[in-house]
Formats: sequence, structure tokens, C-alpha cells
Amino acid sequence: MFSLLTIRVGWFLAWRQIRRSSIWTTSLIIFVILLTFLNLVVVTGILVGLVQGITDLYRLQETGDVIVSTLDTKNYIEQSPQIIAFIETLPQVEHMTARYIAQGTIEANYKTRTDPNEKPNESGVAIVGIDPIAENAFSGVARNVQEGSYLAPGDFDQVVVGSQLIAKYSFGEIPGIRPLKNVGPGSTVRITVGGQTREVVIKGILIDKANSPLSSQVFMPAAQLRELARRDDYSINQVAIRLAPGVDPVAFRDLLLRSGVGRFAKVQTFEQAIPNGVEDVKNTFAVLGNAISSVGLVVASITIFIVIFINALTRRKFIGILKGIGISPEAIEVAYLLQSLFYALVGSGIGLIILFGFLVPYISAHPINLPISNTILVAPVGETMVRVLLLVIATLIAGYIPARMIVKKNTLDSILGRN
Repeated sequence: MFSLLTIRVGWFLAWRQIRRSSIWTTSLIIFVILLTFLNLVVVTGILVGLVQGITDLYRLQETGDVIVSTLDTKNYIEQSPQIIAFIETLPQVEHMTARYIAQGTIEANYKTRTDPNEKPNESGVAIVGIDPIAENAFSGVARNVQEGSYLAPGDFDQVVVGSQLIAKYSFGEIPGIRPLKNVGPGSTVRITVGGQTREVVIKGILIDKANSPLSSQVFMPAAQLRELARRDDYSINQVAIRLAPGVDPVAFRDLLLRSGVGRFAKVQTFEQAIPNGVEDVKNTFAVLGNAISSVGLVVASITIFIVIFINALTRRKFIGILKGIGISPEAIEVAYLLQSLFYALVGSGIGLIILFGFLVPYISAHPINLPISNTILVAPVGETMVRVLLLVIATLIAGYIPARMIVKKNTLDSILGRN
């Protein structure tokens, strides 16, 4: 351990060295620290934010804060009208949408197919029956209809189709989905559900991110899907609920369970309903980001080592004189440690200001528009401060080692400049 006197002398030498050092050298070291900090935080934050954008999209468009869905042993939610009526009376609910969901097929160009051996231009698909007004209030689906128009409550024999089902807009084939060719708004397609077939007209196309839950579904008015699927019991498959600001989803889920909804349906918060694979991908990207950032940390440490080593080498004679007049080697080492600490704290401090004062709020307000998702910058304060600590430790080590190497040399050799 360094004594108090050693630390005081080292502080004096460090402050004197910083004041008299070249402004360009000091700026260079601080700039390297700044870039290293941003690399540590931003690379991982963007990779995690890419997956976070997918989960946010899933929450906005599919599940809301709490979702009530069909039990694994049932085909629909029993007592659906009573459950919907109960949920609508709860003041915690801001928006909700009830959905009928049926598995079926959608087929195009069947009228022009002449070869009976030709493979049909069709795809398996989830067909969702909705109240167009309630669904739009919940997920804002209408703003994603970028070609054609959205459904109206009185529409009959009309559907809105996700972009992944249309070859013109598809980002590539999804397992189980074959995009339809040569179709668009106004095209007639054939929908089959449970052996019942109906011709409908594509009214609009939902164009959104490749991973949007909207992009691989067909939407039609709930009354028409009930008729097509021969569902006359008003038993729905899903109720997505968006809660008012400040309402705890876990507490609301427990309220529904206590009310008896859990006897007829599965009640989950968003975190419970999100596919397990999404969280695994997020963790994987975090590991990749940390690995990439670690390389930057090593490079920065080497850079700081070289700069401080050259600085100490050029001041070798001065260091020898300090030792000759009685300044302890430990005080000189402390001086270089404090210099390194100064560079690390200033560089990291500027980085924190840029990160939380500009980057995080700006990217949150203007997400990076990527084909897979609207990517944000995820930078939790706790994890960010851990990265700051790692950067400070690496900088201290990079500053101490060269100082130690120079200080250990013979005093007379250092003064005379001998090797």
C-alpha cells in the first residue's frame, strides 16, 4: 500500500505533469478513452437494441401488456362474452382488442392456372378476425397499410394481407409461408378455413418489418371469419390488453386470475408471452457485443500503454533526477497512476454525457430503421457503469506498467541516458 505522503507527492507530480504536457497528447489520450467507452457501450447497446426493437414491436402489435389466450387443451376461450365484458369494465385498461384466429390457406391466380399438375400459388396462413376500429386503436395497424386501404367495420369479402405473404414485398420465404405472386390491392384471392372456401378481395397490404407479427397474417372483419369458420358461439381466441400508464402488468394479470378468468383462458404478461427464442437471441447478441467491445478495450489499453511509455521514456532523465533528489519510486508510480485515472475519468465522463445526453434519447425518439426492426440503443445505467469501471481499471494498468518499467531502471543510468 502507498503511504499518505507518497500519494500526496504523486498527486503533486501528476498535476504538474498534466499541466505541462502537450495539449495534443492529452487530447489524444482522452479521445482514445472516449472512443473506447462508446465502443464498449454502443456496440453492445445497438446489438441488444436490435432484438429489443423486435420485442417492442411484438408488444405493440400482438400482446399488449397482458394477453388472454386459449388454453392449451381448448380450441377457443370459453365464456368469451362474459370475459370481454368484465375486462371492459376495468379502469386499468386503456385499449383492448378481441381476435378470432383460424388456420387456413390463401390462394392466388387459381383462375389463370391451366395445368392441373402445376403447384398452386397458395400458402398456409393465420387468418385473424378483428373489430377494425378496436384493433387499430390497440396496435395502430392502419398506419402500416401502405398500399390500398384499411378495413372498415362494414366491409364484406375484403381482407388486408401482411407483406410477407406477398412476393413483391417479402423479405424472403419464412418456413411454412410461400409468398403469393402477381397480387396486390384489388386482386381476388381464395381463402379456405376448415374446408370452407370463399373468394375475397385484397383491400390493402400491411407493409412492416420482417419480424412484425402483422407481416405474416391475413386480417378480415370478425363477423365474416365467424361465418367462414362456422363459429356462431362468439368464442374468441385472444384478447390483447394495453394498460394505462403506471399500471403494473403483473398485478393486473393476478387480478384477472383471481376473478376466475384463468379457469377458461391462459393469462400472461408480455414477458411471459414473448417467444423464448427472442430472449435467447438478445442474450446471444449481448455476448457478441461484449466480445467485440473487449477487443476495442484491449486496443485502447495498448494505445495508452504506448503513449505513456513513450512519455515516461522521454522523461527518463527527469525521473532519474527525481529519484536522485529523494523522491521515492512509489511516488513516481502513483503520479503515472493518477495521470491514467485522470484520462480515464475525463474520457468516460465525456462519453457518459454524449451517451445519456444525446445518443440514448435521440435514438429512442428516432430509432434506426433496419429491415428486421426499429433498433434502439439499450444502455442500462448499471451495466454502463460496470463498463466504465472496466475501462478505468484497464487504463490504470496500461499506465502503471510502463511507469514501473522506467522507474525500476538504475538511477544513474537514467540520469546519464545509458541503457
